[in-house]
Amino acid sequence: MTKTILITGAGAGIGRDTARAFRAAGWRVALMGRREAHLRDTATGDDVLILPADVGDPAAVEAAFARLTATWGRLDVLFNNAGIAAKPAPIDEIPVADWLAVMHTNISGMVLCARAAFHLMRHQTPQGGRIINNGSISAQAPRPGSVPYTVSKHAVTGLTKALALDGRAFNIACGQIDIGNALTEMTQGFTQGVTQADGSVKVEPTMPAAEVAAAVLHMANLPLSTNIPFMTIMARDMPFIGRG
Repeated sequence: MTKTILITGAGAGIGRDTARAFRAAGWRVALMGRREAHLRDTATGDDVLILPADVGDPAAVEAAFARLTATWGRLDVLFNNAGIAAKPAPIDEIPVADWLAVMHTNISGMVLCARAAFHLMRHQTPQGGRIINNGSISAQAPRPGSVPYTVSKHAVTGLTKALALDGRAFNIACGQIDIGNALTEMTQGFTQGVTQADGSVKVEPTMPAAEVAAAVLHMANLPLSTNIPFMTIMARDMPFIGRG
């Protein structure tokens, strides 16, 4: 039976590369994101389902999962990938609106999509599935001026741990991939220079987003009796391990 994955934030970056990797591997792929045209640029075909939706909108998420259920009948994997960041600044210079926007997508969006996926996986036959959350190295070692993003990724780690525990009763596995310096539109600035902990600005190494896609595919192909709770994948020489 052909397996099915839903990928949020599928219109660009890691989400797009992951969608293409799963399509190449023969999976049916549902693409969720706010910009329908970008989703269609990611992939098209009989085994691709376009689901325009804001992950932080409860009604939109429910409608998207209802459409997936009506079309394909089941979901094997959710790659809970959608995320945004605020412009770096000290906390008192970050507009409250920017804080709320990050929480809307990175926390509420993650929870709403996980909730819908968990419900479907719990009640489908055969029961079970896998949820893979996109975390971040920032939850372990924050960058300067990153309060909204760092706080949100700590919340994702809590979500992963809670779902990994609650999912056991329903054959649902939950893991997290913490990514460091995958080259996307969001991290393009790293190639020009990024502020370090000592206040200096340095160019940082990056890695292709396709490497992340390959890691997600590996996690997804594991039997449900096996789980990778946390995987860290990073550009080898980025200033994460060591003094930087």
